[in-house]
Amino acid sequence: MASANQGSISQAPSGATDAILKPSEPVPEGSTKVQGIDFDNYAHRRITVEELVGGMANMGFQATSVGEAVRIINEMRTWSHGETTERTTIFLGYTSNLISSGLRETLRYLVQHKHVSAIVTTAGGVEEDFIKCLAPTYLGSFSSQGAALRAKGMNRIGNLVVPNSNYCAFEDWVVPILDKMLEEQEANKKTGKPMHWTPSKVIHRLGKEINDERSVYYWAWKNNIPVFCPALTDGSLGDMLYFHTFKSSPEQLRIDIVEDIRKINTIAVRAERAGMIILGGGVVKHHIANACLMRNGAESAVYINTAQEFDGSDAGARPDEAVSWGKIKADGDSVKVYAEATVVFPLIVAATFAKVQGAER
Repeated sequence: MASANQGSISQAPSGATDAILKPSEPVPEGSTKVQGIDFDNYAHRRITVEELVGGMANMGFQATSVGEAVRIINEMRTWSHGETTERTTIFLGYTSNLISSGLRETLRYLVQHKHVSAIVTTAGGVEEDFIKCLAPTYLGSFSSQGAALRAKGMNRIGNLVVPNSNYCAFEDWVVPILDKMLEEQEANKKTGKPMHWTPSKVIHRLGKEINDERSVYYWAWKNNIPVFCPALTDGSLGDMLYFHTFKSSPEQLRIDIVEDIRKINTIAVRAERAGMIILGGGVVKHHIANACLMRNGAESAVYINTAQEFDGSDAGARPDEAVSWGKIKADGDSVKVYAEATVVFPLIVAATFAKVQGAER
């Protein structure tokens, strides 16, 4: 005898039943089941960060993307070429707001322990690191009124606040160094062997001069990790260079960007294997990707940003768009994590580079 349920279905319109009860094709072999973290498994001990992020990999949505980022970065980190000591050349890019934030300490860790090969950032991503060595940045509010802050000499970066006095301290620190750099430039010119400052040489020198282990660029100087900043003048450092032209007239500091583009592209071309880790978008994202174009693409790429692709921006572009340009190899391994970097990047670092505490590349 047919069940009541079968009877009701047999009386339903055939078009509706065909639509609702369409038979499934077999699920492909090896398909991954959606599975989250069962905290009951950790009732008698604390869950580790590695276990937490590992458990996110099969959750779906951006949790799965975070898991993919961890897998790809671990492959970057552990890859080696045969019996040689060749490792993945890892380009790290980040925007200035991330140095302003507490993510600076995570970035410093990566540079201090030589986990990256080269850096690309913006002017703010350089100067804010040095400014924090001179005076702190404070937590504020996204809702703080700009006019009221301006009247108090306070500058807002999202929900962070930087007193204007910090930039005055930066001027007091950096201008004498610019004076000395100009002297060296002019002295070399007289010898018939002129030197050329470049953005990476300027950052290298400032990293040496700050002499502070809290600084990302102190460690970049100490470990000889180049830091590229094609937009070096787009920030407080640019303001200082502008003011310095009046002080130093008629001779001025000359900063050559052509030497740096040759340098970063050469690093990419000579890399046995290239990987990109890019936090944010804009110039830092494209400068690294374009360097990797010189070698017909990076083997690995992890993007972390909240930009969307609907407006055609490079910041919003997914990795597959970079494949079309030859910036990521056609068979490369890549993922874009749609998330704000301060939330997810510490988790990713904890599950990759930091899990081998103290290990040097």
